[in-house]
Amino acid sequence: MRTQATNSDIVVAVDIGTTKVCAIAGRQNQHGKLEILGVGKVNSNGVLRGVVSNIEKTVNAISEATNYARRSSGLDFDIVNVGIAGQHIKSLQHRGILVRENDHTEISQQDIDKLISDMFKLVLPPGDKILHVIPQEFTVDNEQGITDPIGMSGIRLEANFHIITGQITASNNIYRCVERTGLKVAGLTLEPIASAAAVLSEEEKEAGIALVDIGGGTTDITIFQDGIIRHTAVIPFGGNVITKDIKEGCTVMTQQAEKLKIKFGSALAQEVYDNRIITIPGLRGRDPKEISEKNLARIIQARVEEILDYVVWEIRRSGYERKLIGGIVLTGGGALLNHIDKLAEYHTGLSTRIGIPVEQLAHGYHEQLSSPIYSTAIGLLLKGVENTNKLKYLESAQETKTSAKEEEGVMEEEGPRWYEQIFKKTKEWFETEPDSEF
Repeated sequence: MRTQATNSDIVVAVDIGTTKVCAIAGRQNQHGKLEILGVGKVNSNGVLRGVVSNIEKTVNAISEATNYARRSSGLDFDIVNVGIAGQHIKSLQHRGILVRENDHTEISQQDIDKLISDMFKLVLPPGDKILHVIPQEFTVDNEQGITDPIGMSGIRLEANFHIITGQITASNNIYRCVERTGLKVAGLTLEPIASAAAVLSEEEKEAGIALVDIGGGTTDITIFQDGIIRHTAVIPFGGNVITKDIKEGCTVMTQQAEKLKIKFGSALAQEVYDNRIITIPGLRGRDPKEISEKNLARIIQARVEEILDYVVWEIRRSGYERKLIGGIVLTGGGALLNHIDKLAEYHTGLSTRIGIPVEQLAHGYHEQLSSPIYSTAIGLLLKGVENTNKLKYLESAQETKTSAKEEEGVMEEEGPRWYEQIFKKTKEWFETEPDSEF
């Protein structure tokens, strides 16, 4: 199997989150679906709100998660696709213009690539770098609203771009952590973009939808409309803040607060009918604590509503508030809270569903993967497969071009020799003395 892995399309994704580090190995089958070959998930202690805060702890977690993935898949690998998130992520809109030399030739991918490469020359605040340049609508000679200009003719090609930037130090720390485990980074993808690839359908992206990925340290938002990313944002609040509120509101330990949230937590207090009393053991022989399930739900609801307020503000800031036909899709570990989809509908007025990342998976996947927790990791795997396919296409195109040039060169070399032989034979024939009988 290891020999097969070296020669086949094995792709590995590593999701470095605030609460967990997850490594998934997989490949694309002949039907275009993902086959999951191995999974490794461990607790993360070195990441704070999506940003690496302790190199050593993060290196250990990545090493442990990737070793689990190796053992469970029986495969060896040294290249991984990694995600990036955090409060430092910003997005901006910019317009690019390219004046072409010839209006008779068709617009090609090279013209679009040139426009994209020009965007990387933008002057940014010190310490920031461009992570993604995403083309939106194109304009060809004042003809607006074109989504794919390839094949068209025109002199002036313009495009709107959605540009995502992040801190250089944050991305360098991710590279450093991964490389210290003996692995190489194939690509760095913004986590909300990866999550969207895993849980959203093409129809939803076309209709207009907001993906809200509630992680441990951050809440990531991606807004799609007409199949294009229109807005991205990272809110520095997630599930850990809810746990902290429970810890302070109920005066319990952090581990107890996390267990209360997972087992008895509800994002909507009015949905708690029984109002059971939860008893928690006291500290070192002290009396046990009694917590009302309804009060627990009130604490959770207050914080979730605050996170949703930020989500609504980002949707309004994007300008697509009234264009989201698909409403909201909730994913990430925070989406596992009971009744959070109902609260999101009441609070935002938009239809809401929970996003589970199984649409792109081949049959026979493990049941644990049908959880919103794995949305980012599976999305990173999809992005890795996409990049590998692009690379293979470019390599094959380059090989075809090179072989064509080589054949042309051979013909040029063989041409004169062939003619030389003809002339030589003709010359010999004419110079031969005629036979005496004639």
